[in-house]
Amino acid sequence: MLNQNSSDSSQIRYNRDRIIVVIGLGVITVVAWLYLINLPDDMENTMGMSAAMPGVMPWHRADWISMFVMWGIMMIGMMLPTASPMILMFSTVNRQKKERDQSYAETGIFVSGYALIWILFSVGATVLNWLLHTNSLLSGMMGESTSNILGGVLLISAGIFQWTPIKKACLNKCRTPMGFLMTNWKDGRAGALRMGLEHGLFCLGCCWLIMALLFVLGVMNLIWIAALTVFVLIEKIAPKGDWISRIAGIGFVIWGAFLLI
Repeated sequence: MLNQNSSDSSQIRYNRDRIIVVIGLGVITVVAWLYLINLPDDMENTMGMSAAMPGVMPWHRADWISMFVMWGIMMIGMMLPTASPMILMFSTVNRQKKERDQSYAETGIFVSGYALIWILFSVGATVLNWLLHTNSLLSGMMGESTSNILGGVLLISAGIFQWTPIKKACLNKCRTPMGFLMTNWKDGRAGALRMGLEHGLFCLGCCWLIMALLFVLGVMNLIWIAALTVFVLIEKIAPKGDWISRIAGIGFVIWGAFLLI
């Protein structure tokens, strides 16, 4: 009876932790998407003529800040939901270690490390956004590519990358949360931050070219943003996610070749 009560109590704590994590991830994701949905009008008002005159008006400090914030929040809104299986598994392992009086790490720190990688990616995306915009290769600051050559090259590159060993290795890490935690676990807060950074790097290695397709599809095209988010999630959790990734790669190559032709 004592063991049964202990087991029930443990299960309640596991469920409570998972509910807290799910609610936290849900709130962050919803806030990020609400920002993106309400962003276009705000950006149009704050960026002035530079958004409408690519290659003519230089970017000002406010433009750089606004674009970086936009990219950062967009990456959080897109990638945090796709990392939810890993985050939930991390929370479960944490609870198990805590109940055994072993060293554990805070889930929030792990999530912060993961998010930091995508915020750093946003710096590079903002710079690339500026380069393409100022060279008249985007229809606007948040528009799609105006060059079939650029679009075709990006799509073909993304398609080929889907078949590379690097993509496979990074995707395997994202698809096996328990395996990642068993081989990469580090104790304490510093350990949680490092694990979050490591998982973020694997996720970045898996998805960076997929994110670059936003320059082809439209930096602020919400339909494509949602579609890419769902695609990345399917890659990570579907039973045949690796093959779905490769089949999509073939589609990207065909699409890119069509643009070039």
